[in-house]
Amino acid sequence: MKKANKLTVDLSHTIEDGLITYKGLPAPIICDYLSREDSKQFYEKGTEFQIGKIEMVSNTGTYIDCPFHRFEDGKDLSEVGLDCFTDLEAIVISVPYSESLQITEDHLKLHEVNNRAVLIHTGWDCHWKTETYFENHPYLTQGAAEYLKKCNVKLVGIDSYNIDNTHVGSRPVHTILLGAGILIVEHLCNLNNLPSNGFTFSAIPPKIKGMGTFPVRAHAKLTPKTKRKRTA
Repeated sequence: MKKANKLTVDLSHTIEDGLITYKGLPAPIICDYLSREDSKQFYEKGTEFQIGKIEMVSNTGTYIDCPFHRFEDGKDLSEVGLDCFTDLEAIVISVPYSESLQITEDHLKLHEVNNRAVLIHTGWDCHWKTETYFENHPYLTQGAAEYLKKCNVKLVGIDSYNIDNTHVGSRPVHTILLGAGILIVEHLCNLNNLPSNGFTFSAIPPKIKGMGTFPVRAHAKLTPKTKRKRTA
């Protein structure tokens, strides 16, 4: 039986030199370790290579959180199975930031979220690379996190600055979700290009020991017949 062709939607921000993702954390430095010009001395004429170098904190761009990010004894990037990052049956729940900055359990209860990756579309990514992005951003409440845990969701993503309220020092959503082994993806984008369901979600980080957060190339796969969502 011939498989249907799938469309892929990129849900990640571009990481570039000087990008500030999280206020107070340093921007990445991206440069040549070996430039094409300098490589000429090692190869025959007409043969050139570039070897890049990047220095960054793990919370850069669109990234995934594993339990080790919050808990010392939690699984790190190398210990979480590849199937937890890949081709997860997913759903998009839209809660426009213009209507509410708090995403509560009431916003979730009308949707079938059990055993899925749940992507919260707020539209906040329109403020990416601006000062507005860092302040008064949409977030999930503790009650929403507890509801998602009860529903055994696989992963929770959001197109916002943080899945928790950053005006307070506690991080109940990170604590509840990561404590239950539920992965978190922050700083998503382009969720308006997805349908509410009928697609899979992937966000795969490198296999690194002793690290609980790292940038991902998050993306969704949907069939051509699936209608894309175009709402704000």
